[in-house]
Amino acid sequence: MPIIVNLDVMMAKRKMSLNELSEKVDLTLSNLSILKTGKAKAIRFSTLESICRVLDCQPGDLLEYSQK
Repeated sequence: MPIIVNLDVMMAKRKMSLNELSEKVDLTLSNLSILKTGKAKAIRFSTLESICRVLDCQPGDLLEYSQK
């Protein structure tokens, strides 16, 4: 998949667990885990906005395009 999700990297930089992020963005652990592992097929802008707000980052910090 050419879109790489760097959610785990940003969570590590902010020293935040998946449980803590899940509570703060009001997203289930399973859905957040799917996103974190790169298995998600889509993400809502509202979800992306919430994650960026909580992690204090930009969408480009979480998503990366790779031509490989």
